Amino acid sequence: MFLKRVYYGIIYFLDLLYEIVKATYDVSVRTVHKDMIEPVVVDIHTDLERTVSQTILANSITLTPGTLTVDLIPEDQIIKVAIIAPRDTEDIIPFEKYIKKMLE
Repeated sequence: MFLKRVYYGIIYFLDLLYEIVKATYDVSVRTVHKDMIEPVVVDIHTDLERTVSQTILANSITLTPGTLTVDLIPEDQIIKVAIIAPRDTEDIIPFEKYIKKMLE
């Protein structure tokens, strides 16, 4: 069990780094083409039940360029996120599955 959590922790970290690099490129392209910026705030429902898991997900979202966690409502499992342009929920929280396997 412990090794499984360590494994998913490493996968989560590598995926987070990949998403940060990918988002950095996306934000830099959007800053050059200002018409591509359409900021919105979205509510994202998460499957994570533990507050620590939700907090790690919220911090991971904030670490990724172009996204910012505005609010976390743990009892409703909702994270309010400001994003630079509309996109799918899966594109905003791609590492949720790794956090779930690591901590839940």
